[in-house]
Amino acid sequence: MTGAEQLLLVVEDEPTLRDLLSASLRLAGFEVVAAENGTRALEEVGARRPDLIVLDVMLPDIDGFEVARRLRQSHPAAAGGPPPILFLTARDAAEDRINGLRAGGDDYVTKPFNLEELVLRIQAVLRRTGGHRQDGLLVVGDLELDPDSRQVLRGGRSVELSPTEFSLLRVLMENAGRVLSREQLLERVWAYDFGGDDSIVASYISYLRRKIDTDEPKLIHTVRGIGYVLRRPRP
Repeated sequence: MTGAEQLLLVVEDEPTLRDLLSASLRLAGFEVVAAENGTRALEEVGARRPDLIVLDVMLPDIDGFEVARRLRQSHPAAAGGPPPILFLTARDAAEDRINGLRAGGDDYVTKPFNLEELVLRIQAVLRRTGGHRQDGLLVVGDLELDPDSRQVLRGGRSVELSPTEFSLLRVLMENAGRVLSREQLLERVWAYDFGGDDSIVASYISYLRRKIDTDEPKLIHTVRGIGYVLRRPRP
């Protein structure tokens, strides 16, 4: 899929920045629509189904975190899930970043930002959430992941994951029994080819554990000082 085929929704209340972002992303090869607030953003998603949303957090009506939560409610995983979200905001506290990821964000970029880096991050999110399809059901113990339908089952129970959570679980399952470092996961899931913050890996591992490791046996294990492994339960 090329950039020209991909539709981005830019949600930003400041007109000058909204126009700058839209123009820059069009020059990068994307189709772009824009919204000035959260209400309009929800309407645009319903009408156009963008491939990715660049979402400001501080909006005049509904903040970006609430927009993301509403999208997850209205677009459940069984129906394909919501479009991936890249938060763009001046709020750079660790708590804000965590809240953004919990709300369903796939990346979090703080203002001021470099336009070239922003394009790279958008491309990375698109690659890991909507790029290639992979045939074949992945099964580890009672955990099943279907790359085509993007459905996950644990013990027959459906598990709803965000696009990034799904991608992370898929990499772990494809490498079941193999320890993967934070750097390897950052590269394979987030596809950063520039310096990335590996703390995001630990955050998403925590989210996955809350969703698929609520019961015994636990499948995701930490290997201290190295990284993480998804291991088949021992007999």
